[in-house]
Amino acid sequence: MAFLTMLISVIADLFRDRALNGWLKAVWLICLVFVPIISILVYLIARGDGMAARNPRQAIARQDAQSAYIRSVAGVSLSDEIGKARGLLDAGTITAEEYTLIKERALSG
Repeated sequence: MAFLTMLISVIADLFRDRALNGWLKAVWLICLVFVPIISILVYLIARGDGMAARNPRQAIARQDAQSAYIRSVAGVSLSDEIGKARGLLDAGTITAEEYTLIKERALSG
């Protein structure tokens, strides 16, 4: 089970990586098919740092897309969202840094 999980995660990262061109992706994929265990280990050693950097970026992008979709479906305006955040700041529920973060996300989305 762990082997399949690692194989799927390496293949997903391989196609998510924009630094590799198509030929290198094809070579990695062929190696993963014919010599999977060694290829997974070599990939994790050679490209593990990039894989670790891409995963959080992907999670943040997914979260931002989900938030934007929920906001569009809910019909909440920017001024309403910032006003609610200001109310939470005034009530002491959130800090000034959290308020600034909420405000920046609302204005960027």
